[in-house]
Amino acid sequence: MNWISNYVRPKINSLFSRREVPENLWSKCEECGTMLFHRELSDNLHVCTSCDHHMAICPRERFASLFDGGVFGEIEVPETRPDPLQFRDQKKYPDRMKLAQRTTGEAEAMMVVQGEIGRTPIIAAAQDFSFMGGSMGMFVGNAIITAAQAAVQMKRPLILFSAAGGARMQEGILSLMQMPRTTVAVEMLKEAGLPYIVVLTHPTTGGVTASYAMLGDVHIAEPNALICFAGPRVIEQTIREKLPEGFQRAEYLLDHGMLDRVTHRKNMRDELITITRMLLGEGPAIMGDLPAPSPETEQQAPPPADTAPTGAEGSAEAEKA
Repeated sequence: MNWISNYVRPKINSLFSRREVPENLWSKCEECGTMLFHRELSDNLHVCTSCDHHMAICPRERFASLFDGGVFGEIEVPETRPDPLQFRDQKKYPDRMKLAQRTTGEAEAMMVVQGEIGRTPIIAAAQDFSFMGGSMGMFVGNAIITAAQAAVQMKRPLILFSAAGGARMQEGILSLMQMPRTTVAVEMLKEAGLPYIVVLTHPTTGGVTASYAMLGDVHIAEPNALICFAGPRVIEQTIREKLPEGFQRAEYLLDHGMLDRVTHRKNMRDELITITRMLLGEGPAIMGDLPAPSPETEQQAPPPADTAPTGAEGSAEAEKA
């Protein structure tokens, strides 16, 4: 047995060798540069503990913090053609889609769910900016129409969280057609007398701002969110003038009457519960959990609907009723 090679050398190597640390344990705040531990950041709803900067959050994490007990049911959205224009720039459109799906773990840029907030049943939809910039394509249009149909059928309010860079260029004119389609979906809610609340997150720009993101009954924004049609840099280059400080940010738009509230992410759930119940004409929500229902109440209560059928199924059920 060689004592130097079998004991001394491994001991020295262990002292000087670099330990591998997983890359996803720490996140750097884009605003102040503070390194934040992933568990601490997640517990704080992806808000920087140092400067209060609101970072991007995926729809599933947002819904988990929004709904009672973090429980919600996903509503299926009709699929669309994978590559209607055979579009290609540096990569093929299907290749970009596959990359976004692997990165985010989601099928598309919007998710539609149902659940309860403060024991108030709602339909909710949220865009994922990490999925191709949350761009509005045909699937996003289908998602908003599905959400509106489900809300009308279940007689529930719709809450939408927007986060997008605009229309999806790979779908060309088909993506721009989602602007009138989603506008019609919002009109369905208004005709049914159901509340439509929009929460604008950073960033909400382009055709999304020019359509369903600014058609709500109430508009709430997260702090310092960029909300615009054309970005400030484009405007400065066009008019060749310096824009005001904070131009097109949430607080600036609130001061100029384009928003109703600017609400911190930690307070968003309570704010939405209060506004939703107010628009529905219901009393204040009971803070804290409610007592368990009696056996007689459980027998009398009708079973809750799981998901809202859409398209032909919804029409067939409506005719039977």
